[in-house]
Amino acid sequence: MFRIGLLLLAIVVGVAAPAQAQRESYPDHPDSVRQPGVPEGKVEGPLDWSSSIYPGTQRQFWIYVPAQYDAAKPACVLVTQDGLGMANGWKLPVVMDNLIHSGEMPVTIGIFISPGVVPAPHENAQPRFNRSFEYDALGDRYARFLLEEILPEVGGRYNLSQDPNDRAIAGASSGAICAFTVAWERPDAFRRVLSSIGTYVGLRGGNEYPVLVRKTEPKPIRVFLQDGSNDLDIYAGSWWVANQDMLSALTWAGYDVHHIWGEGGHNGQHTAAILPDALRWLWRDYPEPIRAAHPDKHRVDVLIPGQSWELVSEGYKFTEGGAVNAAGEVFFTDIPNNRIHRIAVDGTVSVFAENTQGANGLKFGPDGRLYACQDGARQIGRYDDAGNVEAVVSGVNCNDLVMMHDGQGYFTDPTNRKLWWFNTAGEKKIVDEEGLEFPNGLATSTDQTLLFVADTRTRFVLSYQIQPDGSLAHKQPYGWLHCPDDTTQSGADGMTVDVAGRQYVTTKLGLQVLDQTGRVNLILPTPNRRWLANVAFGGVERDVIYIFCSDKVYRRRLNTRGAVGAEPPFQPPRPQL
Repeated sequence: MFRIGLLLLAIVVGVAAPAQAQRESYPDHPDSVRQPGVPEGKVEGPLDWSSSIYPGTQRQFWIYVPAQYDAAKPACVLVTQDGLGMANGWKLPVVMDNLIHSGEMPVTIGIFISPGVVPAPHENAQPRFNRSFEYDALGDRYARFLLEEILPEVGGRYNLSQDPNDRAIAGASSGAICAFTVAWERPDAFRRVLSSIGTYVGLRGGNEYPVLVRKTEPKPIRVFLQDGSNDLDIYAGSWWVANQDMLSALTWAGYDVHHIWGEGGHNGQHTAAILPDALRWLWRDYPEPIRAAHPDKHRVDVLIPGQSWELVSEGYKFTEGGAVNAAGEVFFTDIPNNRIHRIAVDGTVSVFAENTQGANGLKFGPDGRLYACQDGARQIGRYDDAGNVEAVVSGVNCNDLVMMHDGQGYFTDPTNRKLWWFNTAGEKKIVDEEGLEFPNGLATSTDQTLLFVADTRTRFVLSYQIQPDGSLAHKQPYGWLHCPDDTTQSGADGMTVDVAGRQYVTTKLGLQVLDQTGRVNLILPTPNRRWLANVAFGGVERDVIYIFCSDKVYRRRLNTRGAVGAEPPFQPPRPQL
C-alpha cells in the first residue's frame, strides 16, 4: 500500500515536462550537504497510524529528532506532508542538522507524514487514495488530524512546544496548500508556512484563497512561497498564476510573506536548492512572536489599529439576541437558562429577567421597551425597565425580530419558513412564505425602506422593499455570503447595520461585513471558532460591536457607529457601485 502511495507522490510532484527537466539544474546548497563537526539527528520510523478523523485510512509517519534535543525543554515542531520521501527529496534532515547547529533554526522535532490510504478490500480492487481529499480541501479537518491525533502521539514520546510561534508546517504541491490551510484555520497552533509549488487552484476550492486572504482580517501567519514559471497549467488552473495571486493577496493584506520564483516545473528541485534559505527566513528573529498585520485604511475603514476582540463574559449555555437601548446598554439572551442579561456601558453584566420562556431575538422599540421573541410561549413579549413582561403578539413562532421608528416590525419563523409583519398594537400578518429555506436574522436599511433577512440554509441575504402598508415587494437574494468548505449553507443568523449602510451578518465563517450593494468586504473570524449567533452595536457612541458566540460574549471598538431601527431613519451615503 505505501509503495503505491509513494509512486503516486512521484507522479504528482516529481515529474516535469521532458524539455524543462533537462534545463533544470541547481547546485547543492552548502547547508544541504553534510558538514564536518555537525551533530546528526536521528530519524525514527516508519510508524504506522490509523486515523479516526479520516476513517479507514492507514498511513506512516517519521520523526526527526535533532542531536541537541533536551527532554527538559519543549522543542519546536516542523510538520511536512508526503512523508519521508518528500523530506529526503528536500534533504530536510541534513538541512535541519546544519541550521540547528548554526543557531539559525531552533531545536526542532520534524514530523514527516504520508497521506492516508484506505486499503483495497481485495486484490482485484484499488485502494482509496486520500491525498487530494486531505491536502487540497479547505476547512479545518487536516488541522484537527494533526492537533488531535499526530501531535499528541509524537508528544507522548517527545516534549513538544504548545506555542504556535514554535510550530512550522511545510509541503509541496497539494501538500503546500495543506500547510497553508492548517495555519489559516488554526493560527493558534501553527504560524510558519513553507509552500512549494502550491496548488492554489480549482481542485477543491483552493482558488478561493486569494479572495479570502484579501477579505479576512489578517491572521498571525508568516508564509514563504516558491514556484516556477513552467509549473502546471491544466483544467484546474495555472499553478504559476495562482501562486502569484497568492503573493499579491498576502502582500496587499499586510502579511509577512516572501517568495522566490524560478523557471522550473512541477517538481521539488528548486525548493531543495533554496530550502536552507527558506527555513532561515521563516525562523528569522526567533523567538520574537509572529503578529497579525493591521489592514491598510484603503481596505475597510471600520477596523482600528490595536483593537481586537476582547472577552466580555462567559459561562452561558447559548447566547443570542442582541439589542441596544438609548443609553447604549446591550441586552442578550441565554436561551437554555431562560435569562436576559444586560451589559452596562462600563462592561459589567447583570441579569435583567428570569424565566423568559426561551427568549431568543431581542430589539428595543420606539417606546423604549424591550421586545423579545419568546418561542416557548409562542409570543412576542414586551419588557418594561423593571423586567415585567406582557404579551404583544400571541400564537406565533418567533425566532428573531426587527423594530422600526413608527412601531412596525418584522419577525421570522424559520421552522415554518415564514416572514411576518407586526406592530406594537399586536396586529400581525404573513408577508412572505415562498421559497424561504430558513429565515433567521433581520435588519432594515438606515432609511428603513429595505428589509434584509438572513437565510441560514443558503448563502444569501434576502432584500425586500418595504411598502407603506408593511407588505414587501421586489424580493431578491441580494447579499452574497461566503460559506465554509464543508457546506453550501452560510449559517447566517443575526444581523445589524451601521450608519454607512453596511450589513454585519453572523455566519459560520465569522462576522461578514457587506456593503450596501450586497458584497462582502470584510470577514472577522470569531475568537473561539464557535458558531456566531448574533451581533449588536452598543456603547454610548454605538461604536462598540458585540458578538454572541455560544457560551461567550465578545466586543471590539470599530471606526463606525451602529444604526438603530427604533430611531428615526436617515439616508445613508451613496454606495460605490
